[in-house]
Amino acid sequence: RFGTEMVGEDIVEVDFSKRPFAIKSDQREVRAKAVIIATGAVARRMGVPNEEKMWNNGMSACAVCDGALPFFKNQPLMVIGGGDTAVEEASYLTKFGSVVYLVHRRDELRASKIMQKRAFDNKKLEIIWDTVFEDAIGENFVTGARVQNVKSKEVKDISVSGIFYAIGHTPNTQMFEHQLDLDATGYIKVKAGTQETSVEGVFAAGDVHDHKYRQAVTAAGTGCAAALEAERWLAEQNV
Repeated sequence: RFGTEMVGEDIVEVDFSKRPFAIKSDQREVRAKAVIIATGAVARRMGVPNEEKMWNNGMSACAVCDGALPFFKNQPLMVIGGGDTAVEEASYLTKFGSVVYLVHRRDELRASKIMQKRAFDNKKLEIIWDTVFEDAIGENFVTGARVQNVKSKEVKDISVSGIFYAIGHTPNTQMFEHQLDLDATGYIKVKAGTQETSVEGVFAAGDVHDHKYRQAVTAAGTGCAAALEAERWLAEQNV
C-alpha cells in the first residue's frame, strides 16, 4: 500500500559508521537513511534430549504467554530457574496450576528478597532445592519431568503437565557490537522515553532492547513508537 518492499533475507552485516547506512544480506546491500532494529531475543534453552520434541507441547519459555492455556488448568506445573523472572513466572502459574514446582540448582534463590517472600508465602508453590532439570517425559505432550539432586545424585521423575524455562534470554544483537551501545547482557540501549539508540537515525523496537516485559503487545507498541520517531527524524533532516 505504501510502496514497502518485503524481503525474506537474513542480514549478515551492518555499517552505521557512515551515511546512508549500509545493510548487507548474503544476496545484496541496501542503503538507508534511517533504520529500525527489531531483531528480538531468543529464550535460552537447556538442550535436554526431548526438548525439541516437547517444545510447544507442554514446554515453553513464557509462562505469561502460555500459562493460561486450557491444558495447563488445574494441572501440576514446573518452572526452571531461581531468579526474579523464575519466581515471578512460578507465582503467576499458581493462578492456573494445581501446584507449581520451582526447580533450582542451589540451596537459595537469586531472586530479590521481596520476590523470595512472595514465593515462600505461596502455598501452591513448592521449591525443589539443589536440583537440576534433566529431561521432559512424554510421548506427544509433557507428562512429567526428570530431575536430579546435585548433592545426593538421586534421580526422580515428577508428574507435571507443563515445564517452563525461566533461565533468561539472549538478544539478537551480535552484529551490532561495536556499532551501538549495548548493556552488559547485550540488549540495545535506548535513550530514556524514546526508541533512539546511540546512533542518530537508528532506532530499536521490541525484545531487542526490552528485557523486562517481552510481550507481543509491548513490542508492537515500541515498534509503532520507533516508526513515528524515525519519520519525524527524517522530516527534521529534510529527507
